[in-house]
Amino acid sequence: MAAQRTAGGGGTGPVNGKGVLLAAALCAVILTVTGVLVAVLPEPEQEGHRLPALARSHGIDLGVAVAVDPLDRDRRYRGLVEDHYTSVTAENTMKWEHVQPERGEYDWSGPDAVVDFAADNGLGVRGHTMLWHNQQPAWLAEGDWDAEELSAVVHEHVTTVMERYRGRIGAWDVINEPLEDGGPQMRRNLWYEVLGPDYIARTLYSAHAADPDAALYINEFGIESAGPKADALYDLVAGLVERGVPVHGVGFQSHFVHGNVPDDLAEQMRRYTDLGLEVAVSELDVRVDAPVTDEDLREQRQEYHDVLAACLEVEGCVNVTVWGVTDAHSWIPEWFPGTDAALPFDTAYRPKPALSGMVDALSRRGRRPGPARGARPRPPGAAP
Repeated sequence: MAAQRTAGGGGTGPVNGKGVLLAAALCAVILTVTGVLVAVLPEPEQEGHRLPALARSHGIDLGVAVAVDPLDRDRRYRGLVEDHYTSVTAENTMKWEHVQPERGEYDWSGPDAVVDFAADNGLGVRGHTMLWHNQQPAWLAEGDWDAEELSAVVHEHVTTVMERYRGRIGAWDVINEPLEDGGPQMRRNLWYEVLGPDYIARTLYSAHAADPDAALYINEFGIESAGPKADALYDLVAGLVERGVPVHGVGFQSHFVHGNVPDDLAEQMRRYTDLGLEVAVSELDVRVDAPVTDEDLREQRQEYHDVLAACLEVEGCVNVTVWGVTDAHSWIPEWFPGTDAALPFDTAYRPKPALSGMVDALSRRGRRPGPARGARPRPPGAAP
């Protein structure tokens, strides 16, 4: 905090009760100490503590992806989650290789830890993920399947996992990245090769039967701006909706590169809300080329602000989830060498400008508050 001398340079005098009350009511408190005035202004982290209330005032969840080990062992890590977010997503522990590492043998320790933590702290949960071409156990990825057997395996896995957490997980990324990385073709994954393109609808039906109140999502990257891949996913989802398949939302992964955050994100979201679906920014981070400068972080602040603002522009946007708690726990440096600093807290758990950018976006008025459904259980009989 910068210190500033009084204009007259005089000493301190007595402070009466009325003066104390008035000072306490001001946004910036001025303390007179030996002739020096010190402005007590909110620190970025103090600002960040406003995020849960601000998000709820707009009827959205502000989420974060969490890992089990630091959630269990690191008090500071838990504190950042508890103080700044309203929902959590399991970053890895609900993926198939962790939940069912051997056929028919389920490991609930990680998923239970995340769901129990959320329940203890009044947080919503997004489930991530059911069918994905990565992080599959060897018995699944290397199996010699026919359509009947693989269909039974998928149905059993989806049913077992979703029934265990029925009523405790409000939304699931059921289908993850169904299109090729560059799009717009369907990804030739295990499910597509053995079951055909209708594996998506069949899995959504299984998920809906296991938990009729959960919001079922298709989650994809590279759809945040207009282009062939965005159009291909829209056509896929619109076809499912037309058939009456139980799909309730689309997740925009939003792993952005600094300087390339699109300005038509809200427009792309509205395509799906116009179908009667909800949308979420499901995996937000903004990676920066190293070495990272102060100017980069100031610009990243605006980018986080703009993503939150885009969600607030779209009435059916129900969740924004940041993909990781701190830069020390981010997947970015390993997968994208030469980039870093993608999250709102740095490796020392200190808040970065991106945090106040989110506060600024959520501080604006205009959107009518409503229930955030994307991470919380849907009421019985709720329309998709």
